[in-house]
Amino acid sequence: MSSAPATSGEPVPQPRAEKRPRPVTRTVDTDPLGGTVRRTVLPNGMRILTEAVPAMRSVTFGIWVGVGSRDEAPQLGGASHFLEHLLFKGTRKRSALDISAQIEAVGGETNAYTAKEYTCYYARVLDEDLPLAIDVMCDAVADSVLAEADVETERGVILEEIAMHADEPGDEVHDLHAEVLYGDHPLGRLISGTVETITPMTRKQINSFYRRRYAPPVIVVAAAGNLDHNTVVKLVQQSFAGTPLGDAPAAEPEPTRSPHTRVKHRPAGVLVREDDTEQAHLVLGGPALHRHDERRFALGVLNNVLGGGMSSRLFQQIREKRGLAYSVYSYTSQYAETGSFAVYAGCAPAKTDEVLALIRQELADTAAHGITAEELRRGKGMLKGSLVLGLEDTGSRMSRLGKGELLHGDLMSVDEILRRIDAVTLDDVNHIAAKILTTPMSLAVVGPFDASTFTL
Repeated sequence: MSSAPATSGEPVPQPRAEKRPRPVTRTVDTDPLGGTVRRTVLPNGMRILTEAVPAMRSVTFGIWVGVGSRDEAPQLGGASHFLEHLLFKGTRKRSALDISAQIEAVGGETNAYTAKEYTCYYARVLDEDLPLAIDVMCDAVADSVLAEADVETERGVILEEIAMHADEPGDEVHDLHAEVLYGDHPLGRLISGTVETITPMTRKQINSFYRRRYAPPVIVVAAAGNLDHNTVVKLVQQSFAGTPLGDAPAAEPEPTRSPHTRVKHRPAGVLVREDDTEQAHLVLGGPALHRHDERRFALGVLNNVLGGGMSSRLFQQIREKRGLAYSVYSYTSQYAETGSFAVYAGCAPAKTDEVLALIRQELADTAAHGITAEELRRGKGMLKGSLVLGLEDTGSRMSRLGKGELLHGDLMSVDEILRRIDAVTLDDVNHIAAKILTTPMSLAVVGPFDASTFTL
């Protein structure tokens, strides 16, 4: 039944128009080493961060997606990396040639890489060509067609990449160490996937992964250089409009840290890949700190003291004093809820036992007796210097914005990081050394050995 029309002469009340959510912008930092950092959150949850550095004539523009190899089911191992390849192969607006040629025609460059917890796509151009870079990169990330023919072409490319990686024992040993440390957990698997997972993977599976995982709330857009923040926000919105990553309210993305990906460290073990190499490659290491742990600055200092440069303890003991290895260093890896500390060395196979004994001895001595005040000063100086010197180009500044927002949910200023490093005390480093370096460590080796050669 319809209602009778109003006859009283009074105006008919009209429904109030709903207010559309508006982007929220704030200034994050004014860095004396650079320019102003601003952050905008779009209504769909996508975040845009920029650092204006007027003295530079270039801009690096990046799109960071909080999806990496640890977010893949076992049968989809390598899907994130496969997708990274495919997003440059063509969209509804551009062919693969268009994507590369349009950026190269202005002297720019594009690239991408996949990590265990994120994927990054970026372009570096002259400041005047930023609008083009934004349009091309947003188009590629949001609106790829994933043509069946391109899937088959890139499948072959990735299989070749996997084979090439297997021919680089100095790289492969780090993957073996992740495997022995994390087992079948996604953090222990190859980012590239394996022949067994890449060969049967279908276009439908990859496209489903793409559309389920690439959602605005897990995407951070970052740019640094001679730019205007409001202009970047406007151009990003325009470029994403009409695509699945446009301004329409987005559904919550599928959780990337599902229960089956929670980390359970394996007991310390040994993994050996027998290979007739001229040099043996080994990694010894164990669990350490996750990326939110406040002690990570002390661990960074400890890492520099142990194996962070030519003046480090391991380099001096193994290379300088004894000439047993050309390359020896330590490093840390940090993830959402776990991390690792490890030492790498490459040496003649006959020297492996001696090198391993020296590494273990140095780690044990450091755990028992700590480091000196002079080593503390030097380790802190190395950490601060590498941070500041690493911010002298727009690409590294863009990466700092993208990683800070995506991985930490906030951007710590350079000055604050320097203060945190300065605040590290001798007791802080010695305490973390006693904890990390006494944890049972796993060993990975690539060289002319069988599996029974090494024990813990």
